[in-house]
Amino acid sequence: MSAARRAGRIAVVRETLAITAYATGDFALALRELRTYRRISGSNDQLPLMVDSERGVGRPDRALEVGRAVDRNELPAAVQVGLAIAMSGARLDLEQPELALSELEIPQLDPDRAFSYSPALFSAYAEVLEELDRDGEAADWRARAARAEAALGGPAEAELVEIFEIELEGDEAATEVAGEAAETVAAEAAPVDATADDVVDSVDETPEFAELEDPGAVLEDDVAAVLAEGEALEAAAAAKSDEDDADGAVPHED
Repeated sequence: MSAARRAGRIAVVRETLAITAYATGDFALALRELRTYRRISGSNDQLPLMVDSERGVGRPDRALEVGRAVDRNELPAAVQVGLAIAMSGARLDLEQPELALSELEIPQLDPDRAFSYSPALFSAYAEVLEELDRDGEAADWRARAARAEAALGGPAEAELVEIFEIELEGDEAATEVAGEAAETVAAEAAPVDATADDVVDSVDETPEFAELEDPGAVLEDDVAAVLAEGEALEAAAAAKSDEDDADGAVPHED
């Protein structure tokens, strides 16, 4: 709900809220959000959930209308299967088991092939057969559902993600960040295909590093020349000042 208030025009946000509301049994909220999601995205991928949500609020007739309003041939196979299961459930709500069975008799109901949606489809078909007191056939389809599930690796396990929050003191955090930054700069500066030992060896073997003298010694001659030139200019200025004084010029302070 908080995400929807902040990003209400983003389709995946409204879709996530709808799925969560459906999972918690709030079918009215799920239906509202599913409609909004379809309006924003233009997608019918959550149509089975819309039909089932209509069932959840006690409107199986309306659920059938929603399901029939879309051309099923334009939907992905998995969505077609989900819609067939939801429509079959609406028929059962209306006490129409024969029609519920026909809703599930779609091309994907193939006992010789297993897809990700096959276990759910086979199980739903078995349930309707039980409603019709066709227990023998129901048992066969439940066995097919179990074999399909086993062939597909069993039910998907929920992914468990553990998040550990570590709080650092101010100085410790700053030191760690600075250390990581220094390591990053060093890693970027070093050649990718060179080891640390290779870098050290190359520095030791470079003649410029072996013969380089004190930088101050290198600049000493230039600095001395500049200082000597400055002293010469000062001496010349002093001599000129003495000549001016001898000629009777008015004394002045520099």
